[in-house]
Amino acid sequence: MRKRFGKSQLTFLALMGAVLFLASCEEKTINQIMADPQKYANREVGIRGKVVKSYSVMGNGVYQVDDGTGKLWVVSKTGVPREGARVAVRGKIRDGYNFGDLGSVLKIPDPIRSGLVMIESKHKATD
Repeated sequence: MRKRFGKSQLTFLALMGAVLFLASCEEKTINQIMADPQKYANREVGIRGKVVKSYSVMGNGVYQVDDGTGKLWVVSKTGVPREGARVAVRGKIRDGYNFGDLGSVLKIPDPIRSGLVMIESKHKATD
C-alpha cells in the first residue's frame, strides 16, 4: 500500500527544503565580502543586486553586480544575465588579481584595482 502525502505535509517538506537551501549558502553584502575577502575566499556565499555590466561570448562571460554597498564581478560558464536584471547569485569568492599600491602608480581606476571575483555556481532572477 502506498502512502500519500497530504497538502500540509508537502508544504512542510517544501519549506524545509527552502530552509536547508538558504542555510547552505550565507547571503552577504558585497561590502562585507570586500572588507574581509580572506574570510570568504573559496567559500560558497550568496549576493543579491542589479546587473550593471554584462559581457558574454557563446554562453561564457562576466557580469558586474551592484547591491548598493559595492560592486562585484561574477564569472559564469552558464550564461550571463543582461544589464538591468535583478539577480540572486551563489558562488565562491576568488582573488583574480590585485594591483594594490601599484594601481595608483600606474593610474589604474579604483573600480578595477582589485580583482576579487565570484565564480558563479548558480544565479536566478529576483523581483
